Amino acid sequence: MSEPSDTRTVVVPTAHREGPRPGSGEEEWRNWAGDQRCRPATVATPGSIEEISAAIVRAGAEDHRVRVVGSGHSFSDIALTDGVQLRLDRLTRVLDLDRSSGLVRVQAGITIRELSARLAEHGLALENLGDVDAQTIAGAIATATHGTGAGLRNISAQVAELTLVLADGSVLRCAPDDDADAYRAARVSLGALGVIAEVMLRCVPAFTLRGRDSPQPLADTLDRFEQLALANDHFEFFVFPHTPTALTRTNNRTEEEPRPRGRVSAYANDILLTNHAFGLFCRAGRRLPGRIPRINRLVTRLAGSSTRVDRSDRIFASPRLVRFTEMEYALPRACTPEAVRRIMALVPDRGFAVPFPIEVRTVASDDAFLSTASGRDSGFVAVHMFEHMAYAPYFRAVEAIMDELGGRPHWGKRHYQTAATLRPRYPDWDRFQAVRARLDPHGRFVNAWTDRVLGPVATPAAETPTSGPAAATGSGSAA
Repeated sequence: MSEPSDTRTVVVPTAHREGPRPGSGEEEWRNWAGDQRCRPATVATPGSIEEISAAIVRAGAEDHRVRVVGSGHSFSDIALTDGVQLRLDRLTRVLDLDRSSGLVRVQAGITIRELSARLAEHGLALENLGDVDAQTIAGAIATATHGTGAGLRNISAQVAELTLVLADGSVLRCAPDDDADAYRAARVSLGALGVIAEVMLRCVPAFTLRGRDSPQPLADTLDRFEQLALANDHFEFFVFPHTPTALTRTNNRTEEEPRPRGRVSAYANDILLTNHAFGLFCRAGRRLPGRIPRINRLVTRLAGSSTRVDRSDRIFASPRLVRFTEMEYALPRACTPEAVRRIMALVPDRGFAVPFPIEVRTVASDDAFLSTASGRDSGFVAVHMFEHMAYAPYFRAVEAIMDELGGRPHWGKRHYQTAATLRPRYPDWDRFQAVRARLDPHGRFVNAWTDRVLGPVATPAAETPTSGPAAATGSGSAA
């Protein structure tokens, strides 16, 4: 595998480049859920590092802020902009692959689905994934997207190094042996340090999973949560409010040969039952919220046991066609059962109409500055709401529980935190902010979300502007 340069380089734009196209506020962008929208002034679709650099430099000359968008699977307003929107749709190549070391360099816009397929061709895989594979690898990394597994870390922890294009158009290699703080900040960057252009991932030999879905008593599942999390490679469960049953899912490595489902079987289970039928139940609950407890009990009874044996990425991923919005919190793992019990009691006590299940997973600790699992083994509890139903009262009530238990919100999902409330929850918050001030001192990669969640960029005192657009970013601590 070729060795990358370990120094920052200045990129000279090429003569034949894909330049930005004016948006003029007419082209509306929407996320997957359809409830986050913006009209960027300009949309750029670069196809190389040089073109990313050119787009950023041009944005600076035109006094536009820059935000990058992937597949739109974040539920928050993290990607919204009225400035320059960078789309990485053309950056989808596997650049280098070394099967012996497992190191694979890819462009940032490749989706997890396409990457998994390419890795499988060479006998490799990512060690753990979530259940959505439509995300770009850069978007998944930047928001600390995760799967489940008490001994496995989130996707950003599988990054060996990455390449950032900075606000001045220069290129920075972020690796543990070269500017370790930048590496630990950039692994979960929230799009606030620069544009991820390339990623080197640590992959593992391809493996097969035996997946078992099984309804179990919720009380027993919560009592044995720690045991179940540690006894399985991957353990998670879903539980619908108003029901006493946990829909458990365990995925464990096996030496069995993969037994892929046929197209008809996959369509019947994943599309007709899991999506279309569930969508009908949700629409019925939206029309008749008083019937939701009965509907939830019916859906739970219909969820039987099943077993699958297949290639890892095919077991991890599930199609998602029913639209919803979501909030998810990371907790100290030991607090997870208490959080679930309190949410299950909260819903009937407050009369919330909730037709979607609570999802519970586990993730091992890591050391990225703003990883939701930074420094602690974590349990993740996610709550959802069907599209066009009121979510804020439910989410705020759940968030109050999470606050009491030391929760950290998933960066790509809804929450109501600010920089002031988040700073005490991250031991390395100020170290991230120092890297941010160094790499983007004048706040090129900001929007309303970063202003609220990260606070303003701490502009060095000697460079504090007295007027002009950079002055709007302010100075001082993000707290």
